Formats: sequence, structure tokens, C-alpha cells
Amino acid sequence: MQVAFYKGRKRLFNRLTAWWLRGAYSHCELLLGADAQGRTICASSSFMDGGVRIKHMVLDPAHWDVIDVAGNAVQARDWLQEHHGQGYDLLGLVGFIARVLGHDKARWVCSEAVAAMLGLPDAWRFDPCSLWAALSRTTVETGGVHATT
Repeated sequence: MQVAFYKGRKRLFNRLTAWWLRGAYSHCELLLGADAQGRTICASSSFMDGGVRIKHMVLDPAHWDVIDVAGNAVQARDWLQEHHGQGYDLLGLVGFIARVLGHDKARWVCSEAVAAMLGLPDAWRFDPCSLWAALSRTTVETGGVHATT
């Protein structure tokens, strides 16, 4: 399995999010393969797309870093089937600024959805930069996965 982390700066939101998180990333996607047109099948939660969804995308390597991760594709697809269409967690997004605000347990930010699909505990704790740090650290420690930029 792979996770892609967005490092693009096209939108002000992306620039501000990465700046606030003190990292390179403002969004992430779990990669589920490719379609017949060669686009990547991505799963995540997106404010612009209304929440948890699957989307077919062309990932420009200049804007995305991709890492291989250990995970269970069946578990990820089961999670998606159960949560598809649930909304984007604006409260959780604000929680990146003030954790005391918490999050909406029926809504998801991108990194929380990806972490949940991978079976990570306390998925709500992850923002895109902390998820990158956790997954890339696991990569180094296990030697079983690698980062490509």
C-alpha cells in the first residue's frame, strides 16, 4: 500500500496549513491502485469533495511525496465502505490549532481517514505532517518500506 502527501502550494489554504503544521504537507491520500486511464485511485477525506470519498487523480510528482506502507487493503476498503460519504471534520481541522476543541466523531480530516484506513489507533491525533513522520519513521525502522519523492 502507499500513501501520498501533498506538498503543493497552489491554494492559500495549502500554504497556510503546511506553515501552521511546520511541515511540507497539507493533505494526504491512501493509494488504492490505478484505473484503466492510468489515474491513481485515491481515498481520503476532502473539504472540497465533501468528506470521505474515493477519487481518481493524476498525481504530479512535483506536488506529491509517496511512501510505501504496511497495511491491509481489505481492511482499508471495508473502512471506506462503512464511512464513504461521511462529512469533512471542520472541528477537527480547527483542532490542529486548539486540540481542546476536539473533533467530530462522525466526520474526518484527510490524515485521520488515512490513518484509520491503515488501522492506526487514535487516528484523530494525526495531521498530514505528523502522519508523514509516523509512517516514514516506521519505514526506516522496519526497512520494509521506502519513501519516493
